Amino acid sequence: MHCPFCGEDDTRVVDSRLASEGDQVRRRRECTSCNERFSTYEIAVFNMPQVTKSGGEKQAFNEHKLRAGLMRATQKRPVDSKSIDRAVMDIQKRILAREGSTDKNDKSDLTTNLIGEFVMEELRKLDDVAYIRFASVYRDFNDIGEFIDAIEGLENSPSPELKKRQNKLPGT
Repeated sequence: MHCPFCGEDDTRVVDSRLASEGDQVRRRRECTSCNERFSTYEIAVFNMPQVTKSGGEKQAFNEHKLRAGLMRATQKRPVDSKSIDRAVMDIQKRILAREGSTDKNDKSDLTTNLIGEFVMEELRKLDDVAYIRFASVYRDFNDIGEFIDAIEGLENSPSPELKKRQNKLPGT
C-alpha cells in the first residue's frame, strides 16, 4: 500500500478491525518513511453473473444501477444510506447464493425481473412508500385499480418485522 502523504510503497498495518457490521475490514496503517498514519477499508469484491435483460440482451451486473434504483425509490424518505448499502449487499448475496445452488431450476439466467423482485422485497423491509414507488414503475401499472391492488396487498400482508416475530407452524 502506497503512503498517500509521501508515496512510499512500504507501509505497515498497525491495527485491523471489522467495520460496517462485519462487511468491511478497517486497517490502520503507518508509513515506514514519514511515520504518517492513515486508514484503509477492505471489502469483498464479488464475481457477479451476467444479467439477461427483458429483450434477451446480456450485460454485466451493475451495482451502481442497483444502488441508483434503490436511492431513487427512497428519495425524500426516512431511509439512511447504511440501509441502502445493506440492501445492496443482501441482494448481491441472494444472487450469489442462487448461483452457487445445486438446484437446476435456480441456475437459469439471472434476469432483470428476478433482480427487480429482490429489490421489491428489500424495499418492502425498508419503507412502504419506497416499495410502492418502485412497484409502480417496475410492474408498469396500467390503471389506478392495479395501483390500489398493490397498496391493499401491502396493507393486508404482515410487515417483515411482524413476520420475524411470528412463530412458525410445525411442518412449514
